Amino acid sequence: MSFTIYPAIDMRGGKCVRLLQGDYNKETVYGDSPFDMAKTFVEQGAEWIHMVDLDGAKAGSPVNDRFVLQVAQELPAKVQIGGGIRTAEDVERYLDNGVDRVILGSAAINDPEFVKAMLAKYGAKIAIGLDAKDGYVATEGWVETSTVKATVLGKELADAGAETFIFTDIATDGMLSGPNVDATVELARVTGASVIASGGVSSVDDLLALRKFADDGVSGSIVGKAIYTEKINLACALEEVK
Repeated sequence: MSFTIYPAIDMRGGKCVRLLQGDYNKETVYGDSPFDMAKTFVEQGAEWIHMVDLDGAKAGSPVNDRFVLQVAQELPAKVQIGGGIRTAEDVERYLDNGVDRVILGSAAINDPEFVKAMLAKYGAKIAIGLDAKDGYVATEGWVETSTVKATVLGKELADAGAETFIFTDIATDGMLSGPNVDATVELARVTGASVIASGGVSSVDDLLALRKFADDGVSGSIVGKAIYTEKINLACALEEVK
């Protein structure tokens, strides 16, 4: 199985930002234009762009969607978007306007029937975002922690047709402390689905550690802060994990 690097663009107030462990009070601004940032990533060889609407995640509906659609329509890369997508109309609008994959996160806990309906309708174009704290799913932009284990929910949704999961261990997100490889691999094995790791990647070695489990279903990694802080050179990393 191939292994894909997804450079991340987290949007808040129309800017590119990173939060520390999902804390909205611990924000660093890395750029004024999501489109320009995405263009830079594409020029370095990225085939996918991972976008997150942080304002949308908090508001419960898309806020920075115009930037997402601009990237999807004007750049030669595939786009996946998460954050604030709660209705069939939100999903349809993104997918009808050039977005390749829509990520449903909090809805997986709060409205599982909606998620299952979207999986039935759109199949591989829906990814499930599972953000876990100590193994339990967190929702609402990580403000709330549920009583549901990530592996249990993952298996249920895989049985309902989910082919791709994006797994974030909140403890590692934005910390550059290395990804939680074991938990990522466990989710891939339990669900039999493709799992994209998110959170903690700080070096190409971290990416190679994840890629070792490509045959188990670990299909890629989202990389954010490590690119912005120049701990990872995206062009070099893309070449190394090929």
